Amino acid sequence: MAVDAGAPMRLAPGAETARPKVEVRNLAISYDGTPALVGVNLEIYENEIFGIIGPANSGKTSFLKALNRMDMFNAAMQVSGEINFDGRDIRQWRNVYALRGRIGVVFPLPVGLPMTVYDNVALSPRLSGQTNKAELNDIVERCLRRAALWDEVKDRLNSLGSLLSGGQQQRLTIARALSQEPDLLMLDEFSIAVDPVTTMRIEDVLKELRNEMTIILVTNLTQQARRLADRTAFFLTGSCVEIGETEALFTGQVEDSRTADYIAGRFG
Repeated sequence: MAVDAGAPMRLAPGAETARPKVEVRNLAISYDGTPALVGVNLEIYENEIFGIIGPANSGKTSFLKALNRMDMFNAAMQVSGEINFDGRDIRQWRNVYALRGRIGVVFPLPVGLPMTVYDNVALSPRLSGQTNKAELNDIVERCLRRAALWDEVKDRLNSLGSLLSGGQQQRLTIARALSQEPDLLMLDEFSIAVDPVTTMRIEDVLKELRNEMTIILVTNLTQQARRLADRTAFFLTGSCVEIGETEALFTGQVEDSRTADYIAGRFG
């Protein structure tokens, strides 16, 4: 069954009193008229890691794109319904770049900018008006450390980011997203190009970042959602089937058998 605005759902401990960071009502997304996501209703709370799992083509990435107003740059993408960020409809933001400045996004494959490692991370602070070299140095080092990349690049900060390995470029993308100091960080399959050891290091960082921001984690690795997410939503064929406290879902406390089947690996 699809989750609707009135459907009961299990919340993470303390979520009942947490303030919603993102509120989604009757969200529908299509591409040239072909539905990708229909009737999504959910809330994501401040300082939680909200996991989204589901097989390919279930609408997970489209959901993130809608939150970041990427439909503005894709004529084929149509979005309807309501998305509130900090209580304000994202379509009421006249300056979409100001909205995006508060939302960091990391997509599955690294998107490196044609500039040095240092400049990749320093770009956003500079655009925000930061000109102090010492402050920029601190920001670059802090973000690279958080992305588990500092030790590997500290001696080649002036080299092109495009010369890094695929996994390193992905971590550079994460560092660049963190340099925005976002209120909301969205990660879409961030670990596809990252080795298991580094993935675990980044996961540890994400657990720490929960104290500073809200995180939406889209992952095909169900156990990654179990390790990280406070609550998890299961998307399937364009619908949000179920939302619940993560550990409850993974221990069989589900309202829809398809959720249990997916988590158990019986499909997808």
